[in-house]
Amino acid sequence: MDFLGMMKKAEELQKNMQQMQEQLGQATVDGSSGGGLVTVTLSGKGEMRGLKIDPSLFKEDDVEVLEDLIVTAHNEAKTKAEQMMQQKMAEATAGLPLPPGMKLPF
Repeated sequence: MDFLGMMKKAEELQKNMQQMQEQLGQATVDGSSGGGLVTVTLSGKGEMRGLKIDPSLFKEDDVEVLEDLIVTAHNEAKTKAEQMMQQKMAEATAGLPLPPGMKLPF
């Protein structure tokens, strides 16, 4: 294998990874539950950026339901953020001879 070519690919990968990290920090994904009564917005890195709750849920006897809806919406948004990161990673490592099953970042 061409060592210089491999080093060049590694440098390109590092540059692509830095760009991807910046893009993920700026990108957002939404997750919702309860038919849209609760919506959570996360950054591509999984940081919570927003929470929207329909006012109809603000009843004392619905606290447990509200808590469950928030958790569900957060988990949906987190799953979407992880999928987005995997897609960006696949784009960044395209053409790089990585061993099968190797995932980045380590």
